[in-house]
Amino acid sequence: MNKSYKIGIIKGDGIGPEIVDEAIKVLDAVSVAQGCNLKYTEMLLGGAAIDETGIPLPKETIKGVKKCDAVLFGAIGGEKWDKLERHLRPESGLLGLRKEMGTFANLRPATVYDELIHASTLKPEVIKGVDLMVVRELTGGLYFGQPRALLKDKAYNTMIYTREEVERIARVAFDIAMKRQKCICSVDKANVLEVSQFWRETVEEIAKEYPEVELTHMYVDNAAMQLIREPKQFDVILTGNIFGDILSDAASMLSGSIGLLPSASIGDGVGLFEPIHGSAPDIAGQGIANPLATISSASMMLRYALGEIKSADKIDTAIKKALKEGYRTGDISDHDAKEIVTCSEMGDIIAEYASK
Repeated sequence: MNKSYKIGIIKGDGIGPEIVDEAIKVLDAVSVAQGCNLKYTEMLLGGAAIDETGIPLPKETIKGVKKCDAVLFGAIGGEKWDKLERHLRPESGLLGLRKEMGTFANLRPATVYDELIHASTLKPEVIKGVDLMVVRELTGGLYFGQPRALLKDKAYNTMIYTREEVERIARVAFDIAMKRQKCICSVDKANVLEVSQFWRETVEEIAKEYPEVELTHMYVDNAAMQLIREPKQFDVILTGNIFGDILSDAASMLSGSIGLLPSASIGDGVGLFEPIHGSAPDIAGQGIANPLATISSASMMLRYALGEIKSADKIDTAIKKALKEGYRTGDISDHDAKEIVTCSEMGDIIAEYASK
């Protein structure tokens, strides 16, 4: 009997609908080939939700995602909603959704494809072979700590981590490291921040449960430099919310295009899978968006949420084959392109390869 899964679909704003449509196209192709059934339910979030309901995160979406096996998400935001009060902006909806879903761990791989090695601004010998994973704590730290305030003559935020929050994200990182090269670099600012000192001490305690994994520590400023100087030294990077936000975006540019890299937000319940790039409203509707990051996010969904490893491998192999054969969207067209394709055409190509 074919396995059946309920997949929540949140297309969002800007190029979100376009790139999610291509990921669904690929998922449909590979699921038929591998004998599983995906049932989709669309939900609203971000600007699209504001326009229809007046708020960025409707209650129907919160209820809906909790009934799913996984959620595939595009992108949100745009200038149209930038002048709203902070709690009514699209980004607040996404933060709220992550909190509601309990997705405390954000996984952001950074892989450099050999075919696109010249797309990066760094020297080929520096980035060739880069394959790292940033594990970012997603629902605590500076973004969520209380008290916080914006006053007339001052403003403040609070960085707080509990032992439970650090222990659970550390275990996610160590479990992933066990399936990779068994190396973790925990990134903090323990020389000046008490919360980082606490983070470091707690991670060291969890490390005792994983004697096979090598644990090192690095201050965040040095880590940012080392990502550019010698990125191949990293396997798994474990870090907090704000540091992870910054470092994962820096790591994304090792590949040469932010349009290539996926992410997974997982935790105790339903996982959320999304590209790391934004909604790019300036190119929405033109058919030139790069869907590869979203298609890769769909692969991560199959791998980490549904346990459909063969299907995920099929998609990953299809992406590599398309790039090897010279198919490029506009954002990477300057790099060994044999044929420049549209967003939809790239989806067609990946779907065809993944179905075989």
